[in-house]
Amino acid sequence: MPLAEQAVLAMLSERPAHGFAIARLTARGGELGRIWHIPRPVVYRSIGRLLDAGLITPAAVESGRGPQRTIYTVTAQGRQAAARWLDTPVEHVRDVRSQLLIKLALLDRTGTDATALLLRQKAILQPIASAVATERPQRKGFDAAWPRFAAQLPRTVDVGRERPGAQFRGRKRADSGTPTSLTIAAVVYTIVVVRQQSYRSL
Repeated sequence: MPLAEQAVLAMLSERPAHGFAIARLTARGGELGRIWHIPRPVVYRSIGRLLDAGLITPAAVESGRGPQRTIYTVTAQGRQAAARWLDTPVEHVRDVRSQLLIKLALLDRTGTDATALLLRQKAILQPIASAVATERPQRKGFDAAWPRFAAQLPRTVDVGRERPGAQFRGRKRADSGTPTSLTIAAVVYTIVVVRQQSYRSL
Protein backbone atom coordinates (compact mmCIF):
# COMPACT_ATOMS: atom_id res chain seq x y z
CA MET A 1 0.00 0.00 0.00
CA PRO A 2 1.43 3.46 -0.89
CA LEU A 3 2.70 5.66 1.92
CA ALA A 4 -0.10 8.21 1.47
CA GLU A 5 -2.78 5.54 1.96
CA GLN A 6 -0.98 4.09 4.97
CA ALA A 7 -0.67 7.52 6.57
CA VAL A 8 -4.31 8.44 5.92
CA LEU A 9 -5.44 5.10 7.37
CA ALA A 10 -3.31 5.65 10.47
CA MET A 11 -4.74 9.15 10.95
CA LEU A 12 -8.29 7.84 10.69
CA SER A 13 -7.43 5.11 13.21
CA GLU A 14 -6.77 7.89 15.74
CA ARG A 15 -10.30 9.26 15.40
CA PRO A 16 -12.99 9.62 12.71
CA ALA A 17 -12.40 12.57 10.39
CA HIS A 18 -13.27 13.96 6.97
CA GLY A 19 -10.90 14.37 4.08
CA PHE A 20 -10.53 18.12 4.53
CA ALA A 21 -9.24 17.65 8.09
CA ILE A 22 -6.72 15.06 6.92
CA ALA A 23 -5.59 17.30 4.06
CA ARG A 24 -5.08 20.17 6.51
CA LEU A 25 -2.83 18.00 8.70
CA THR A 26 -0.74 16.90 5.73
CA ALA A 27 -0.57 20.26 3.93
CA ARG A 28 2.73 22.10 3.72
CA GLY A 29 3.15 23.70 7.11
CA GLY A 30 0.62 21.33 8.68
CA GLU A 31 1.48 19.27 11.75
CA LEU A 32 2.31 16.21 9.64
CA GLY A 33 2.92 17.98 6.34
CA ARG A 34 6.12 19.49 7.73
CA ILE A 35 7.43 15.93 7.85
CA TRP A 36 5.85 14.46 4.73
CA HIS A 37 3.55 16.54 2.52
CA ILE A 38 0.56 14.78 0.96
CA PRO A 39 -1.28 16.92 -1.63
CA ARG A 40 -5.03 17.28 -1.10
CA PRO A 41 -6.00 15.37 -4.28
CA VAL A 42 -3.83 12.46 -3.11
CA VAL A 43 -5.58 12.50 0.29
CA TYR A 44 -9.02 12.18 -1.32
CA ARG A 45 -7.81 9.55 -3.77
CA SER A 46 -6.36 7.59 -0.85
CA ILE A 47 -9.68 7.78 0.99
CA GLY A 48 -11.43 6.34 -2.08
CA ARG A 49 -8.99 3.46 -2.30
CA LEU A 50 -9.27 2.73 1.42
CA LEU A 51 -13.05 2.66 1.02
CA ASP A 52 -12.78 0.22 -1.88
CA ALA A 53 -10.47 -1.99 0.20
CA GLY A 54 -12.93 -2.09 3.09
CA LEU A 55 -10.45 -0.48 5.49
CA ILE A 56 -12.59 2.58 6.23
CA THR A 57 -16.30 3.30 6.08
CA PRO A 58 -18.50 6.44 6.11
CA ALA A 59 -19.60 7.22 9.66
CA ALA A 60 -21.58 10.44 9.34
CA VAL A 61 -22.02 13.64 7.37
CA GLU A 62 -20.83 16.79 9.09
CA SER A 63 -23.69 19.22 9.49
CA GLY A 64 -23.33 22.96 9.41
CA ARG A 65 -23.59 26.01 7.19
CA GLY A 66 -20.52 25.09 5.17
CA PRO A 67 -20.12 22.30 2.62
CA GLN A 68 -21.22 18.88 3.80
CA ARG A 69 -18.27 16.64 4.48
CA THR A 70 -18.36 12.88 4.98
CA ILE A 71 -16.67 11.69 8.15
CA TYR A 72 -14.87 8.36 7.84
CA THR A 73 -13.92 5.82 10.46
CA VAL A 74 -11.73 2.73 10.23
CA THR A 75 -13.14 -0.77 10.15
CA ALA A 76 -11.77 -3.52 12.39
CA GLN A 77 -9.63 -4.68 9.47
CA GLY A 78 -8.41 -1.14 8.89
CA ARG A 79 -7.48 -0.66 12.54
CA GLN A 80 -5.43 -3.86 12.49
CA ALA A 81 -3.70 -2.83 9.25
CA ALA A 82 -2.83 0.61 10.64
CA ALA A 83 -1.45 -0.81 13.89
CA ARG A 84 0.62 -3.37 12.00
CA TRP A 85 2.10 -0.72 9.70
CA LEU A 86 2.93 1.65 12.57
CA ASP A 87 4.73 -1.14 14.42
CA THR A 88 6.81 -2.31 11.44
CA PRO A 89 10.37 -1.00 10.89
CA VAL A 90 11.34 0.17 7.41
CA GLU A 91 13.59 -2.07 5.35
CA HIS A 92 15.51 0.48 3.29
CA VAL A 93 17.61 3.53 4.16
CA ARG A 94 15.65 5.60 1.66
CA ASP A 95 12.48 5.10 3.73
CA VAL A 96 13.91 6.52 6.97
CA ARG A 97 13.24 10.15 6.02
CA SER A 98 9.68 9.44 4.91
CA GLN A 99 8.06 6.34 6.38
CA LEU A 100 9.93 6.11 9.67
CA LEU A 101 9.56 9.78 10.56
CA ILE A 102 5.85 9.90 9.69
CA LYS A 103 5.32 6.77 11.79
CA LEU A 104 7.09 8.40 14.73
CA ALA A 105 4.97 11.53 14.37
CA LEU A 106 1.74 9.51 14.23
CA LEU A 107 2.74 7.44 17.25
CA ASP A 108 3.62 10.59 19.14
CA ARG A 109 0.19 12.08 18.40
CA THR A 110 -1.45 9.18 20.26
CA GLY A 111 1.12 9.10 23.07
CA THR A 112 2.41 5.68 22.01
CA ASP A 113 5.94 4.75 23.10
CA ALA A 114 7.99 4.04 19.98
CA THR A 115 11.07 2.69 21.77
CA ALA A 116 10.48 -0.96 20.82
CA LEU A 117 9.94 -0.02 17.16
CA LEU A 118 13.13 2.05 17.09
CA LEU A 119 15.23 -0.66 18.67
CA ARG A 120 14.04 -3.08 15.98
CA GLN A 121 14.73 -0.39 13.38
CA LYS A 122 18.25 0.06 14.65
CA ALA A 123 18.82 -3.70 14.46
CA ILE A 124 17.83 -3.61 10.77
CA LEU A 125 19.94 -0.60 9.83
CA GLN A 126 23.03 -1.27 11.93
CA PRO A 127 24.37 -4.01 9.58
CA ILE A 128 24.27 -1.47 6.75
CA ALA A 129 26.35 0.97 8.77
CA SER A 130 28.73 -1.81 9.81
CA ALA A 131 29.17 -2.97 6.22
CA VAL A 132 30.09 0.53 5.08
CA ALA A 133 32.49 0.91 8.01
CA THR A 134 34.19 -2.37 7.06
CA GLU A 135 34.69 -1.13 3.50
CA ARG A 136 36.45 1.98 4.80
CA PRO A 137 39.10 0.70 7.22
CA GLN A 138 41.35 3.76 6.87
CA ARG A 139 39.00 6.38 8.22
CA LYS A 140 40.29 9.80 9.21
CA GLY A 141 38.92 12.97 10.70
CA PHE A 142 35.19 12.92 11.33
CA ASP A 143 34.81 9.31 10.13
CA ALA A 144 37.29 8.17 12.75
CA ALA A 145 35.70 10.22 15.54
CA TRP A 146 32.11 9.35 14.65
CA PRO A 147 31.81 5.97 16.45
CA ARG A 148 32.92 7.52 19.74
CA PHE A 149 30.55 10.45 19.24
CA ALA A 150 27.61 8.18 18.34
CA ALA A 151 28.18 6.11 21.47
CA GLN A 152 27.61 9.23 23.57
CA LEU A 153 24.50 10.46 21.76
CA PRO A 154 21.86 8.67 23.89
CA ARG A 155 23.27 10.40 26.97
CA THR A 156 23.82 13.86 25.48
CA VAL A 157 21.13 14.54 22.87
CA ASP A 158 17.86 15.97 24.15
CA VAL A 159 15.60 15.91 21.11
CA GLY A 160 12.88 17.75 22.97
CA ARG A 161 15.08 20.85 23.10
CA GLU A 162 17.40 20.40 20.12
CA ARG A 163 15.08 19.39 17.29
CA PRO A 164 14.12 22.01 14.70
CA GLY A 165 10.39 22.77 14.65
CA ALA A 166 7.77 21.58 17.10
CA GLN A 167 6.10 18.66 15.35
CA PHE A 168 7.29 16.26 18.07
CA ARG A 169 6.63 16.72 21.76
CA GLY A 170 9.48 14.47 22.95
CA ARG A 171 7.94 12.85 26.03
CA LYS A 172 10.27 11.65 28.78
CA ARG A 173 9.97 8.14 30.11
CA ALA A 174 9.39 7.57 33.83
CA ASP A 175 12.99 6.40 34.25
CA SER A 176 15.07 9.53 33.74
CA GLY A 177 18.07 7.38 32.80
CA THR A 178 16.28 6.01 29.73
CA PRO A 179 16.51 8.12 26.56
CA THR A 180 13.26 9.26 24.93
CA SER A 181 12.00 7.45 21.84
CA LEU A 182 12.83 10.49 19.77
CA THR A 183 16.38 10.57 21.10
CA ILE A 184 16.82 7.01 19.85
CA ALA A 185 15.26 8.13 16.57
CA ALA A 186 17.85 10.89 16.28
CA VAL A 187 20.63 8.37 16.83
CA VAL A 188 19.28 5.95 14.23
CA TYR A 189 18.62 8.66 11.67
CA THR A 190 21.99 10.35 12.15
CA ILE A 191 23.89 7.06 11.86
CA VAL A 192 22.05 6.24 8.65
CA VAL A 193 22.65 9.66 7.08
CA VAL A 194 26.35 9.72 7.95
CA ARG A 195 26.91 6.17 6.74
CA GLN A 196 24.95 6.81 3.55
CA GLN A 197 27.12 9.82 2.82
CA SER A 198 30.22 7.72 3.48
CA TYR A 199 28.98 5.02 1.12
CA ARG A 200 28.47 7.52 -1.69
CA SER A 201 32.07 8.64 -1.36
CA LEU A 202 33.52 5.14 -1.80
